[in-house]
Amino acid sequence: MELWDLYDEQRRLVGTDHVRGEELPDNCFHLVVHVWIRNRHGQYLISQRAADRPTFPLLWECVGGSVLKGENSLQGALREVKEEVGLDLDARTGKVLFTKTRKTVNLKKSNNIKKHNDIMDVWLFPYDGEVLLERATTREVAQTKWASREEIRQLWDNKLLVPTLGYFFSFNDTQTKEGYV
Repeated sequence: MELWDLYDEQRRLVGTDHVRGEELPDNCFHLVVHVWIRNRHGQYLISQRAADRPTFPLLWECVGGSVLKGENSLQGALREVKEEVGLDLDARTGKVLFTKTRKTVNLKKSNNIKKHNDIMDVWLFPYDGEVLLERATTREVAQTKWASREEIRQLWDNKLLVPTLGYFFSFNDTQTKEGYV
């Protein structure tokens, strides 16, 4: 059973635990992270979701997921990266590019429409080492690859990128190249 902390719209803890999969209480949000990893060549590490994933199987994405009870955004980002692609990133090198509160995103699952309020932190980390998927602690990812912005745009245009990642194309070079002088 996965537990989340719940927040109000101003990102204050409301003091209530939430079980993943249950309906969110009104005016409550959970914290999620998207983690973009960029190498010195300007490429981003993207991962293909495993075929057995319940949503968006075999589509490409950045690392991401829900922050667990007791974690902060950075801790959740580092854990998700370790779980999904097996990397141990340096916490000191990450930065939040932006935060977005997403209120009442309706997801249709088995004829039920669920409330899905979240606060999304989008992180950027530099990384130039090897990626060995066998070091991942989950099997959520089928494969990884380094991709340029243009290659990611092609995946988007061909509907092979998870549809919630359209914001990627609003990053500018100053935001994403910081740390690679």
